[in-house]
Formats: sequence, C-alpha cells, structure tokens
Amino acid sequence: MARVIITGGAGFIGSHLSERLLAAGHEILCVDNFFTGRRQNISSLLANPAFELVRHDVTFPLYVETDEIYNLACPASPVHYQFDPVQTTKTSVHGAINMLGLAKRTRSKILQASTSEVYGDPTVHPQVESYWGNVNPIGARACYDEGKRCAETLFFDYFRQHKLRIKVARIFNTYGPRMLANDGRVVSNFAVQALKGEPITIYGKGDQTRSFCYVDDLVEGLIRLMNTGDGITGPMNLGNPVESTMIELAEKILRIAKSSSKLVYRPLPQDDPKQRRPDITQARDSLKWEPKVPLDEGLARTVHFFKQLLA
Repeated sequence: MARVIITGGAGFIGSHLSERLLAAGHEILCVDNFFTGRRQNISSLLANPAFELVRHDVTFPLYVETDEIYNLACPASPVHYQFDPVQTTKTSVHGAINMLGLAKRTRSKILQASTSEVYGDPTVHPQVESYWGNVNPIGARACYDEGKRCAETLFFDYFRQHKLRIKVARIFNTYGPRMLANDGRVVSNFAVQALKGEPITIYGKGDQTRSFCYVDDLVEGLIRLMNTGDGITGPMNLGNPVESTMIELAEKILRIAKSSSKLVYRPLPQDDPKQRRPDITQARDSLKWEPKVPLDEGLARTVHFFKQLLA
C-alpha cells in the first residue's frame, strides 16, 4: 500500500484515477482547488478512510508525506485555460516546481500529466516522442502548450540534477463520463448539442483529425507508467492511435444520441492543430499497453452520462 497524492484529483481524469488506486488498496490524498474539479466526482469516495480530500492550489507549496505523486492539476480545455492564461501558466510551472520539491524532500516517484499539445500543430505525423513540436509561443493557446513544455523541462532537470524518479506522460485527447458539459472539448460539445437538438458546431471544414482515448484506458496507462522501473522516464505518448475527422466524430455521436441536429460551420480557431495521432510504440513495448475500448462503445457510455446529466 502506497501513500499517493493526486493533484487535480477531483477532476475528470483525476477522479477516475483516484477510484482505481483506492480500489487497489492505496491511501489517496486528493488535492484540488475546484477550478475545474467537482466534489461530486469524488463524492462516493469521501466516506472511505483511505481517501482524504484537501482543497489546495498547487501554485503554493504543500507539506505532506507521500510515496507517489500524480501531478494532474491544470485546466485542460481551451475554454478554461484561456479564462485566466497567466494562472494557467503558473499552475503548470509553479505547480511543477512545488510538486517536484515535495518529491525531492520525500524521495517519492512523481508522474507529470503532460499533453499532446506540446507537439503544437505538428509537421510530423503520427507524433513520436522524439518530435520537438511546432508551437506558437505567443498565441492564445501558449499558456497551456508552453506551460506544459516548461513543466517537462523542469521534470527532466530535476531528474538530471537531483536524481529524482520521474515519469512524464503525454496525454492525447481523452473522453468519458465526468467530462464537464461546458468545457469546450469536442466530444462534450457534440454530445451536449446533439442531446439538446442544437446545431453541431464544426470548426473549419471538419477535416481536422483527433485520436480519442477512453478514460479507463488512459488511467490504466498512467498506472502502468508509474509502476515501471527507474530506467523508464518518458516522455511517453498515451492515447489511441485510431484517427477520426471532426465530421466522422459528429456523425457517430448523432447516431448514438439519435439526434436530428444539423452541422454548422465556424472559422477555425488560431493555432488549432490540423491533425493529431500518437505513435504508441513506446507504450506498447515498455508498458504492454494499448487502448481496449472501441470509440463507438466509449462514445455510447459518454453520451449516456451526458443524457443523465442533462436530465
């Protein structure tokens, strides 16, 4: 049994990770400032004596004892990370410094939830971990993209300078129950619009691609990465290599939701990546991991969640 800190533990991915690790017999300290996290995401865990919730902002130091740290704290959708871009950068950078400092003091293993956004609008396809990316450092998305890139820099500097046991996961588009209805991500947007009978908003021509990984598969990958030996640090892509266009995704959700909503087209936002697909060779070889949940099945579960939420 390990004492595990999960920053952002009441968020979409963090709450699923909290459940899995608690079920495995670990003690969980869930750290969240509830900017995008929700208490109802972890309400079923609060009565468990092995689960503790602390309302805390990772831009300030945290003084606790721990064996492992999963650093997931940061708003991850454009709607939320562009609301206060300075705070978003501080969350990634100061948050990484504070959690790395805690890991250094306690000699803990620490995993950074990085992102496929470090690749920017990629000129290499599919994206491999050795690709350095194509990121606009002064654009509207830079607070998130560059904040996560700087966090990776800090993790590897602590690894080289202080021999810290680090793991860095580059997470590609993840979806599933407990996504926020208003987070502006494409799966939640399409699902809510379809269920309400509203027009489905397509940005650009709809031929841009994303690769969607169901949250249970992602959590399994994060746990496997954390449990690897010290010789495996990452960065490691975690995502689904099956690629879909926005129009294909919209058509799947319309069919699952049995919706008659029509597609409407809007201009493509600045620096929005045209294509996104992970090369997961490293994860397959090192973790024996790859996604198991087919997109149609995961979308059906997600649409059902939003249907209940809207009801």
